[in-house]
Amino acid sequence: MTTTPHRSRADRRRATEARILGSARELFAEKGFERTTIRAVASAAGVDPALVMQYFGSKRELFGQAVQALPVPPAAADGDGLVDQLMASLGVKLGGLPEGTLAMMRSMLTDRAAADHIRAALGRQTDSVGAALPDADDPELRAALMVTALLGVTIGHQLLGLPVLREAPAERIAALLRPALQALSDPIVED
Repeated sequence: MTTTPHRSRADRRRATEARILGSARELFAEKGFERTTIRAVASAAGVDPALVMQYFGSKRELFGQAVQALPVPPAAADGDGLVDQLMASLGVKLGGLPEGTLAMMRSMLTDRAAADHIRAALGRQTDSVGAALPDADDPELRAALMVTALLGVTIGHQLLGLPVLREAPAERIAALLRPALQALSDPIVED
């Protein structure tokens, strides 16, 4: 006869919390903030709605913990290295984003807190990319254009499911986008 190891109360609590967060991520990603309810999250997690409130306090706090910040690419030593990093991040984004990130993106146009979160994350990304472009004219503007171009491709592919983006191989999208990002990373040479 095999015995299962005794799980402490703290271990069971962490497992329940993780299950609730996982269910919340899935529902926020699928329905956005407005259409996701505490009852739906609780049902998906197999717990009582009161337990969700006990663990997280409110739907807003649950949302805040369920979503995760967009990754900030580290600054590269040169424009080519930076473009390589951005293209690698695009490959990850086209391959599928974490549900928390999708939830945040889906909710950013209808929920002020989600918009603030995305704005801050994009600001950090822009600062990081801009820091890698010290020799370029208008490094902050160039960085913002690079970051938002990738955001637009990600939204078109992941959230809107534009057929032309969904059907194109990630390598083809990257090959077409790379020269635009490279042009933004290179200093303007005046004749």
